Amino acid sequence: MTIEECYTAMGANYQDVLRRFYKPDMIRRFARMFLQDTSFQQLTDAMARQDVKDAFLAAHTLKGVCLNLGFSNLMPSAVALTEILRAESFDGAAEQYALVEKEYHKTIEALNALD
Repeated sequence: MTIEECYTAMGANYQDVLRRFYKPDMIRRFARMFLQDTSFQQLTDAMARQDVKDAFLAAHTLKGVCLNLGFSNLMPSAVALTEILRAESFDGAAEQYALVEKEYHKTIEALNALD
């Protein structure tokens, strides 16, 4: 799978990220680095512990990574979860986390299918 096909498979906007990174090889290199990013696992752990501070930090980090890499499929749910947690509340966080989790796994699946 090419990097453009990968972005299409995850539901992200490849043309947007191409305007920022200029070269498909650079996009591929940085996108594959996401496979080692720990922010989603940190978010999952913090949600399980009901630690709103750590969950916020992890969600905020995940949001930033998504913005930088152009993961426009994952970014909206990460932004929404970040804002819920910013209020130091878990009201609605579980439902929003489920959306983040769904898009995260879709993103990982697409990245794992890269050539």
